[in-house]
Amino acid sequence: MQLSGRLAAAIDAAAVVPVGAACLAAAYAAPEAGGPHEPGWVSVVVALAISAPVAVRRRWPYAAAAVATLAAAAALVTQVIPSFAGVAPGCALALVFYSLGAAAPNRWGLTAAAAGAVLAGVGVRPPTVAVFFGLAAVGPAFALGYVVAERRAQAALRDEQLVRQATVEERLRVARELHDVVAHTMTLIVVKASIANHVAEKSPAEARDALRVIETAGREAMLEVRRMLDMLREDTPDAPVRGLRDLPELASLATVGGVEVRLELDPPDAALPEAEGLAVYRIVQESLTNVVKHAAPARCRVRVEVRGGEVGIEVTDDGGRAAAPGRAGHGLIGMRERAAMHGGTFAAGPRPGGGFAVRARLPVGAARD
Repeated sequence: MQLSGRLAAAIDAAAVVPVGAACLAAAYAAPEAGGPHEPGWVSVVVALAISAPVAVRRRWPYAAAAVATLAAAAALVTQVIPSFAGVAPGCALALVFYSLGAAAPNRWGLTAAAAGAVLAGVGVRPPTVAVFFGLAAVGPAFALGYVVAERRAQAALRDEQLVRQATVEERLRVARELHDVVAHTMTLIVVKASIANHVAEKSPAEARDALRVIETAGREAMLEVRRMLDMLREDTPDAPVRGLRDLPELASLATVGGVEVRLELDPPDAALPEAEGLAVYRIVQESLTNVVKHAAPARCRVRVEVRGGEVGIEVTDDGGRAAAPGRAGHGLIGMRERAAMHGGTFAAGPRPGGGFAVRARLPVGAARD
């Protein structure tokens, strides 16, 4: 866990008190044989010089490590702090080099840590203990800071990857929604436009009917696209999501496209969560789009059954269409992806007696868990 800036600064400022007190006590300790008896103010200055960098170790890690190391080395060399009391400055060094390892997990930080270990042990006696003191005061602290920095970097990278994945998934979702809306509407518009163009001179009334269908389909598409854009805006209240209640309107639009649709909803008052309801709507929409595009005029049966924690979708037609073996269109791929996204199954293909069938089953609510 990474602390906030103010909290970290407060903790570091508070840490100066015990560390400074320990260094002051070490400076006041009785000197070793032959050691100096320095004035009291010198002991206070030395204690502050060693402990004060702890307060700024996160903000200026290099400077804090340098000042604390030089002050500790000077105190130990001059015996202001005897070697036997070296634990106190060692604590200050451990704190500043931990921060250095966390802030600079690179060769410059490693070089500074090595130099600090050497300088910290210069004034310690006997020489055999000097090496151990330097390594013990600096090495583990720097290594721990280095490990923490690496973990933070990995966590940041993981979070960035999750954000990118979420962005890609959101783009795919929006692209899928746009495909379903545009493909369905444009299919109806193209079918009706071709009819209007064909009968414009012989039957103006029929042509006007076709144009009215085109207008209606276009308005519906504009509303759908606007609804999706509103859902993407954070400052816009959630717009109603398409679901089972919108299936009759969908069937009526397919009917004006030359497909006689019989809609069966079992039970008639069935309700689904928004995600599953939208998935059912889009699968039925894409299925009807394919019927209008490839099989009209035709009869089509749409059955949606909600039973036992799952919803079954079946769309069948009796029209003829050109087969494309070994090749699935974007519509079928999109429906299969929708079903898979909800942990369901999907199948589509020609019917033995003629026509085409689309079948999907999606778990609902707790059944998905």
